[in-house]
Amino acid sequence: MRATVKDVARRAGVSPKTVSNVMNGVIPVNESTRLKVEQAIHDLDYVPNLSARGLRNGKSGVIALALPDLATPYSAEIAHNVVEAAHEQGWSVQIEQTGSDPRREQDLLSKARANLIDGLILNPVVLDQSSVKVGISLPPVVMLGEVPQTLVDRVWVDSVAAARAMTLALARPGRRRIAVLGADAGRGSAGAILRTLGYQAALDELGIDRDDSLLIRCEVWTPRTGAEALDSYLDSNPLPEALFCFTDSMAIGALSVLWKRGIKVPQDIAVAGFDDIADGQYAVPSLTTVSFDKRQIAKEALRLLTERMTDRSVGQRVVAVDFQIVERDSSGY
Repeated sequence: MRATVKDVARRAGVSPKTVSNVMNGVIPVNESTRLKVEQAIHDLDYVPNLSARGLRNGKSGVIALALPDLATPYSAEIAHNVVEAAHEQGWSVQIEQTGSDPRREQDLLSKARANLIDGLILNPVVLDQSSVKVGISLPPVVMLGEVPQTLVDRVWVDSVAAARAMTLALARPGRRRIAVLGADAGRGSAGAILRTLGYQAALDELGIDRDDSLLIRCEVWTPRTGAEALDSYLDSNPLPEALFCFTDSMAIGALSVLWKRGIKVPQDIAVAGFDDIADGQYAVPSLTTVSFDKRQIAKEALRLLTERMTDRSVGQRVVAVDFQIVERDSSGY
């Protein structure tokens, strides 16, 4: 495998930042340290990547990662993987929370255009509310997630296909009344819309009539809001045979509600989530989920971003990261 900045730093006995300082030549490094780093580069046959070349060209060496809600476990895991992958390439990462506020997105885009940051990885929720629009000057940007657009590069998991696969898995033992938690509540959430489409595609394939009463709407995807939405739903609706939650966080909230009501999982109802957050493995029962490689998402986003910094003329590129259904105790398999 090709040597990384971390490998060079370890061999030279310095920090990765010091290695970057030696390569870009902007921040002075004492002679003995510089010689150790250069020797390590030679010994490891290290080839600086696009990020390092950008640093030598006078860029900031900082990229921004903007996520809607940093309080969620999913955001924490994405941020962790982006920071680790970026660190290996000599980047510093500025982490921001947009709260799906277009003004915050616009501020980050302005910083990128002013060269305060070299590029931006952005995870919007609703395209109509995003600052990435036709007619504005765009710096290097990569989008994460389901929001469809043709302006910038994107890395995503095919939510339609993943939701279809999960619904088919939940139906496999003969379950017919499968509800979803997290359906769009009028906000126009791309994730909610696409996952609902995948769920409905599976119902059509199975010959199960669509039933809007099984769409449990929830605008904000957290354990608390998921629990509140399910609790309210069960007050006036019969218990479904299965519940497909559009995030693991909502599924964990749902498990709490079901336990408090004395409803057994998976004996009385099967439960599944989406995202495969680490906490889901240790829920009781352990959570069936849609899993995908968050490290790969981070690496692909950084690859597209650094390539876009070098060549703005190439057309849009969209990378779909593979998913798999991980079946655990909550679905009864």
